[in-house]
Amino acid sequence: MGNKVHPKSLRLGYIKEWESKWFNLRDMPDLIEEDHRIRAYLKNKFKLASVARIVIERPGKYLRVNIYTSRPGIVIGKGGQGIESLRKEIEAMTTKKTFVNVMEIKNPEVDAQLVAEGIAFQLERQIAFRRAMKKTIEKTMASGAQGIKVMVSGRLGGTEIARTEWLKEGRIPLQTFRADIDYGFAEARTTMGQIGIKVWIFKKELFKKTTKELLEEVKLVDASILSEQVEEVK
Repeated sequence: MGNKVHPKSLRLGYIKEWESKWFNLRDMPDLIEEDHRIRAYLKNKFKLASVARIVIERPGKYLRVNIYTSRPGIVIGKGGQGIESLRKEIEAMTTKKTFVNVMEIKNPEVDAQLVAEGIAFQLERQIAFRRAMKKTIEKTMASGAQGIKVMVSGRLGGTEIARTEWLKEGRIPLQTFRADIDYGFAEARTTMGQIGIKVWIFKKELFKKTTKELLEEVKLVDASILSEQVEEVK
């Protein structure tokens, strides 16, 4: 058995950010539990809105909730009524002045959480797991991802013994810190049992030098070598 590390926790503070942006040692247990209740409530309320993540900030006495979704119209509602009612509901849960922001995800095909939930939705509609995985991988790679890995576990195909199946395409450099790897997990509740879906998507490599930058460095190195040779001749 190997020791698995969450790809996001490994990169926190380097290329990834926390989803709870606050610090309070005295009330930390209560605030963590409150954040969990808010996220669970919003995920359950907007099941069809494709909510990828919910970032909670606590600047001073206020509470700011940022909802990242690929369908902002469902969250906002007609004329912004959904946002106002949602703000009042969260204020009733937390007794704090609340601000709600809705962020649109432009490319949901490369968001690991939305991809995992999409596969779970297909499995619950009794679509073959291999077909769902292959179609998802094709869409993700066509949307510009450099690599994707999909793993499903459970009673696949209605078999009596649970097993794990996975498919991969492209690169997934999990041990490269500068690699922007998105991770998502979802569960499909089928008639034969619960199936877990894990998705890793390699979007891009940060801090990687372009060909132009490498050529400029080569020119600088050549110039320094030339200057050293001139000084030796003198």
